[in-house]
Amino acid sequence: MRVYETICACATLPGTGAIAVIRVSGDDAIAIADKVVSLRNGRLADVASNSVRFGSVPGIDDVLVSIFRNPHSYTGEDSVEISCHASSYVIEQILFRLIENGARPAGPGEFTQRAFVNGKMDLSQAEAVADMIAAEDASAHRLALNQLKGGVSNEISEMRGKLLDMTSLMELELDFSEEDVEFADRSQLSSLLEEVSAHVKRLKESFRLGNALKNGVPVCIAGAANTGKSTLLNALLQEERAIVSPIAGTTRDSIEETFVIGGIRFRFIDTAGLRETDDTIESMGIERSMDKIAKADIVIAVADCQAASSDVQAQLSLIRERMNGSQNLVVFVNKVDMIPGAGLDPACSDDSGLLVAGPIESVIKETIPEGSPVIYGSAKNGLGTDDLKNILEKIQKDRVSSSRSGDTMVSNVRHYNALCSAWEALKLVRAGLDSGTSTELVARDLRDVLYHLGSITGEISTDEVLGNIFKKFCIGK
Repeated sequence: MRVYETICACATLPGTGAIAVIRVSGDDAIAIADKVVSLRNGRLADVASNSVRFGSVPGIDDVLVSIFRNPHSYTGEDSVEISCHASSYVIEQILFRLIENGARPAGPGEFTQRAFVNGKMDLSQAEAVADMIAAEDASAHRLALNQLKGGVSNEISEMRGKLLDMTSLMELELDFSEEDVEFADRSQLSSLLEEVSAHVKRLKESFRLGNALKNGVPVCIAGAANTGKSTLLNALLQEERAIVSPIAGTTRDSIEETFVIGGIRFRFIDTAGLRETDDTIESMGIERSMDKIAKADIVIAVADCQAASSDVQAQLSLIRERMNGSQNLVVFVNKVDMIPGAGLDPACSDDSGLLVAGPIESVIKETIPEGSPVIYGSAKNGLGTDDLKNILEKIQKDRVSSSRSGDTMVSNVRHYNALCSAWEALKLVRAGLDSGTSTELVARDLRDVLYHLGSITGEISTDEVLGNIFKKFCIGK
């Protein structure tokens, strides 16, 4: 990486506001900006760090110039930020003059990559910058902010520090192998392994929830054909996203759409109707439906209130077979508007105010887990959809609060894979200690643990890894 070069780019998206910010960073950033920007008094070279000055780019625009001298800048280098009007022409002309005077265009994520190289942040914090930019709801923002402030980094560094001390003692033993000296207390190492293993396991298991908060909580809408699943999706999104028709089997593949409820982004997945069919394409769609049910955090089982009780029971049982204990089930009994007087006669409501849809009520309660919410409504008329949204919000907030308060959650796939590798290496260390494996081999396995943990924060990294991470950034950041 040519970190000695001075780079420049627009750090804001042109055309999205009245003001644009052009960022310049590198050893010659201030000198180059001095050739482009004229101050009313003096030069940028004489301005103190963390100062703002009014100036102009002659013939182009009046600007505000912010000066940040190393190491007190985002990148850890001398940096200049030029605030100008957000005209595409103005931005192009200022960038052209900067390049003409010695800067070069920055690549995707190059400012953040320099911050990492110059020790302003570790790799997990650098990745959190991209997550902050991409955050579309409050939950994803909080998750990225925690990581940016060092939530993941601090926990990884603490574990690595303890393991590194123990590994160093074990490798010291190898230098005195002929004297049969033991520097590393095996019982202490065993206790440390238990502590680190529990920590790695918790972080690894937090990925499911963290990934859901970052990318949207997966909610699968499942049920028999023609129960109104697509109509319910459209009602939740308040737009005609899925094709609706009275013909059973209209939806043959899953449809995904995101929607924010109470600051939480949900990823709704409308699936093909579950039924027996000879249609090859529809059969493939049904198999995908079953796969989506198994992978969702929340499953909305849609039942037709006019269907036979035995059919409803069979569909709910089929859905439950694909679910595991960590998933939440919500039953939406649809088409209650087809029942004469439903919603008008108080006798049609139970103690909770929910509409009762006939004899299938008892069957549903017998089939689903105790405490699973049941909503009686009409997707076509929007009846019960607000209750459904409130229940989804409550379920997810309860899932988050049930995790230990203040615990760091992992949301990055790369971090998760590294933790899985560290977990497997820890198992080898434990097996080696239990079987009396030589110190040399146990120390090697410990080094593998250190390697995988270090790859998360960038203490151990390769150009290929760095390239893959930063190429996903936007230019200017």
